[in-house]
Formats: sequence, structure tokens, C-alpha cells
Amino acid sequence: MRSHLKARTRLVLTGTAVIAAIGLLAGCTGGGAEEESVVDQGTSSEENAEAGDTVVIGFSGPAADHGWLGAINSGAIAAAESFDDVELRVAEGTNDPIAQIAAVETFINDGVDAIVLLPTDGAALTEIAIEAMEAGIPVINVDREFSSPFAARTTVLGDNYGMGVSAGTYVCEQLGGNADAVVAEIAGIDSLPLTQDRSQGFADALADCDLEVTARVAADFTVAGGEAAASQLLSANPQIDAIWNHDDDQGIGVLAAISSAGRDEFFMMGGAGSRSAMEAIEADDSVLKATVIYPSTQAADGVALARLIAQGKTMGDIVTPSVANRIVLDAPVVTKANVAEFIDLSFD
Repeated sequence: MRSHLKARTRLVLTGTAVIAAIGLLAGCTGGGAEEESVVDQGTSSEENAEAGDTVVIGFSGPAADHGWLGAINSGAIAAAESFDDVELRVAEGTNDPIAQIAAVETFINDGVDAIVLLPTDGAALTEIAIEAMEAGIPVINVDREFSSPFAARTTVLGDNYGMGVSAGTYVCEQLGGNADAVVAEIAGIDSLPLTQDRSQGFADALADCDLEVTARVAADFTVAGGEAAASQLLSANPQIDAIWNHDDDQGIGVLAAISSAGRDEFFMMGGAGSRSAMEAIEADDSVLKATVIYPSTQAADGVALARLIAQGKTMGDIVTPSVANRIVLDAPVVTKANVAEFIDLSFD
């Protein structure tokens, strides 16, 4: 027991010594010569903003058949245009893995400096992504993960489980410990892992305040699907206290069903962060009171990171002189109190 305590003490002291040493590196050595601070090992935000050698980035995204997906594509283009040293080559958006594989093959043959890829199917695009990596072309994987860690230099993800946690936490805060509250959930496509993650996060957060999902239906991320699923939910449940709808696009249909049913005894929160949802929250004239962000800026972040990687730069304002291998973005709740902070990042 005593030896364990001594070992723990040594670890604490060692950690303290390391922190102290980092501070001392900014000063002088014993011989009086100045050494570079640890925090100066990478490139700063100011250096990253400076134009460097032109970087050619290939981008392949999905067909823009959903507001969020359209914002993914336009965000990547806007990010590239914001840099004087980036040339973006955009493949036609597609939901066909074979067509997307062909687009990546073209990027490889063209010898681009980096590829930003939101795969229509992560597993199906894994092999061609590995081929690009083996050709010396860094791949930045966006939103839908590949099935091998060797397929991407960096992966940028939204936090689906975190969305559910954020939604459940908000519901807990609003219902104030009412253990008898009826909490309903309108999910997206149930077969998708992202939907499963969102639902699990929601259930876990609700359990923390002794609530659970009382009624649940699944839609398909479309307006028509949202309206049909919500109509079914409302018909089967004459009393509801809160609804979490996973997706703001299908939420247009959900709100239409709620209006047709003349129901307003509950509050609703959405998901993803569309402009129409934020405007409704801002106006405060419907049951929709909040939404949970699932960033449509992921591909834009991918382009920015591809530029840094291709130019041999690092992420600014962090000590580690490298670009992270995996970045999971936040899932904040947007309400009337903070909608002004997020509405410019919303999508149509």
C-alpha cells in the first residue's frame, strides 16, 4: 500500500515538474541562452492565415437532396474561396458510391494535394481512400467514417450521441423533474447508426433526471416523412409534454402535422440547425422552442484542415505541433436566448 502511495506521489510531483519545466522553457537555460517556448513549436493562427504555396484540394460530397447536405457542399466551396492559396476541384454531388469512387480516382490521377471526402457510404469508399493515402494524398474524412483508420489523415465529425445528450438535457431542464411527463421522440431513419446514436444519447440524458421516452416514431429526414410520422404520433398520444424531432428539414412536416391537429400543450425541439427552425425559435410563435446543432460546417472545416496539412502547418493556438487525427464538433442547444449567436451558421 505504501509503495503505491509513493508511486502516486512521484507521478504527481513529476507532472508538477513537467508543468514547471514548460514555463521555464520560455526563459533562459543554465548557460544563459534563450530556448524556444513549447507553445511556439507550431504555426500560430496568424501564420496559418498567411498565404502559402497554392494547394489543390479535391472535394467530393453527396447529392444536395437535403438542406443540410446542400449546406455541406456550399460551405466547402465558400471555405476554399476564402483562401487565396486554395484551388478547389469539386466533383458532382452523388449518392452513388461507384460514381464517388470514380471521382476520387480522378483526383488521384490528377495528383491533387489533398482530398476532402464526405462519403455516401463510408465502408464502400474506404478502399479508394486508402489508395489515395498510399499515393501520398492526405484524405480528410467528413461526417461518415471509413471502416479503416488507414483511410484518412484526419476525420471531422458532428456529435450525434452528443446531440441526443444535449436534447435530453434541455428536456430535463424544462420539465423540472416531472417524472410523469410524456416525452416523445421523432427520429430520422432508424437503420442509420447516426439515428441510433442520437436516440441513445437522448435516452441516457433523460435517465439522468428520471425520465424516459414514452412514445417514439421514425421518419426519413423528409418533410413528407416528418408530417406522416408526427400525425401518427399525435393520434396515438392525446397528451404530450415534450417532443424531440431529430431533423429540422423533416421538422417542417412535423410542425405542419401539429398545426393541423391543433395541438400546443407541449414544447418541441429540433435538430441540425436550419434557418427556418432558428427563425421560428426567434419569433417564439410556435411550439418549437429550441434546436440542437449538427454542424453543416464540417466540410468547410475539412477544407481548412486540408490546406494546413498540405502546407505542412499545424492547428493554431494549440501546443501540439500537428493537425489532430480526429475532431468531433460540439452539439449546442439553440434557444431564443442565444439564437443570434448561431443563426448566421444555419442552413436553408
